[in-house]
Formats: sequence, structure tokens, C-alpha cells
Amino acid sequence: MSDEEFHNEANQDEQHDAEPLHDAADEQDAASPVEVLEAENAKLKDRLLRAVAEMENLRKRTERDVKDARQYAMANFARDMLTATDNLSRALLTMPQEAKDEADGQFKSLIEGVEMTEREMHRLLEKNGITKLEPKGEKFDPNFHQAMFEIPNSDVVENTVMEVVQAGYVIGERMLRPAMVGVAKGGPKTAAAAASESGENLDKSV
Repeated sequence: MSDEEFHNEANQDEQHDAEPLHDAADEQDAASPVEVLEAENAKLKDRLLRAVAEMENLRKRTERDVKDARQYAMANFARDMLTATDNLSRALLTMPQEAKDEADGQFKSLIEGVEMTEREMHRLLEKNGITKLEPKGEKFDPNFHQAMFEIPNSDVVENTVMEVVQAGYVIGERMLRPAMVGVAKGGPKTAAAAASESGENLDKSV
């Protein structure tokens, strides 16, 4: 091989080795300043949206915590109010309706005053988010009801609340005092209860 051919081949190898460097430089030059700014802007926008979402979640949690604290802080006081309200109701229940109708003068004013006080106390309880439970005719719910006795009755679905001995109350979604109730016994079962018993009675020996 002559010196001239050797130098030509060497120059071709150098040009071939330099091509990737030129390609990389060309690709870098291809990303214009506008594209670089747009990419950075997209990243900043994503960070901003994430920060806004986190702040919104924090605001909602704070509002919920404040509401719960305000609503449930008065639970003990509310229970004491319920005791006073129950006493007023019992006082009125012990008096026969006939005696109320025939009452006059100061005695009549006393009865009306007690009734008015009872109504006002119920109004104040409701105003502060305390709701009276009226479960008669509803399905027994152990989360809000306390069964005191059973009433044999084959005409209604079993575990239906038949009588309310003492009213229950909830504050918000939390139970303040369970309703003391009497529930039906001996009637048809609900579909869920029947299915549960059917599953228990299946032959499990196989």
C-alpha cells in the first residue's frame, strides 16, 4: 500500500469516527430555546398543580376536623340535656290526659309551661345538630338501637322495632344515645337472614 493510499484510508476512518459527535451536536442544536422553555414550563405547571391539589386537600381536612370538633365537643353537655328533657317528658306522661283537659288556673298554666319547656328543649337540640331517632317499624340496627325485650309477633318481619321504651339521639352521624326498643320475634325472616341460615344448614360433610 502506498503512502498516499494509507493517508486516504486514515482520513476516511477519522471522518467516520467524527460522525457520531456531529450527530449528537446536531440533536442538541435541534432543541431550540423555545422547546427548552416549553419543557421547563410544563414541569413547573405540573408542580404547581400538585401543590394546589395538596393545599385543597389540606383545606378540606381542616374544615372537616374543625366541624367535627365543634359538633362533638358538646356531646357530654348534650347527654345532660337529654336527661332533663326525659324528666320533663316523664312528668307529662304520668299525668292523665283527662286531668290535663280539666286543669284550670295556675295548675293549667304549670302544665302549659312544662309542655312549652319540653318543646323548646327539643328545638334547641335539633338546632345544634342533635336528632331524635324514631325507629318504630324499622329494622333493628345494633349501631343505633338497644334491644330490651322481644315481642312475639308472626305478622311482621323478625327483628322489626315494635316499641320504643326510650328515644335515642344522634349528633351528626355519631350515636349520642341508643334507642331502647322492643323487637318482634317469630315472624318471617329477612332474605339475608334466611340465606344465612340456609347456608349454615347445608351438608358440609363432602
